[in-house]
Amino acid sequence: MPDPYADFERQKKLVRKLYPRMARRYGQPVCPLHYDPTRPWQLVIAVILSAQCTDERVNQVTPALFAEFTELPQFYQKPIQLLEEKIYSTGFYKNKAKSIQGFARKLDQDLQDSIPTDLKTLQSLPGVGRKTANVVQNELFKTAEGVVVDTHVARISRLWGLSQAPKANAIQIERDLMQILPRQYWLYWSLYLIFLGREFCKARKPDCAGCYLNTVCPAAAS
Repeated sequence: MPDPYADFERQKKLVRKLYPRMARRYGQPVCPLHYDPTRPWQLVIAVILSAQCTDERVNQVTPALFAEFTELPQFYQKPIQLLEEKIYSTGFYKNKAKSIQGFARKLDQDLQDSIPTDLKTLQSLPGVGRKTANVVQNELFKTAEGVVVDTHVARISRLWGLSQAPKANAIQIERDLMQILPRQYWLYWSLYLIFLGREFCKARKPDCAGCYLNTVCPAAAS
């Protein structure tokens, strides 16, 4: 019978080999979504738009969006059809428009435009699930109560044997990672894996031979 403790120790040892190498390559990265730091609510809206959409597409859409909607009240005061038109190409535009309107109204009317710092309060905002809350907390406050799990993080974490959960089960993958990763790794782990996934560990054609992790990566070794 497999020893779960031995596997846990193997996972922790692997992480301690991988993380410093990724840290040397990527340093202290910032969220790839574009926003005005003086208007942090723009980040929340950008993350809402990024659901089932690439960061590149969101970054193409937000300049015109934020030029049209320069202040929070405009998102719920202007016709929702205008908002839908601006975000149409990000997909699921009707649901996203409703989420953005609800978020803008609550943040403006109830929280005086102040983005909450803790995950629980962040998740109480319309349109803000756990992943969005994690991203916002990481980027705006440089703290982490959890680990962001997107498609790259789910895929590569499973590839490395850090989670056996189905790739669609982001909640369980996050729980697994929170058990394995040292707390100081939580903040940048997801961005490291996102950049790794884009640069080398691509889903369809990974470049294991060229990857800087190939001497320690269990997937490259296999």
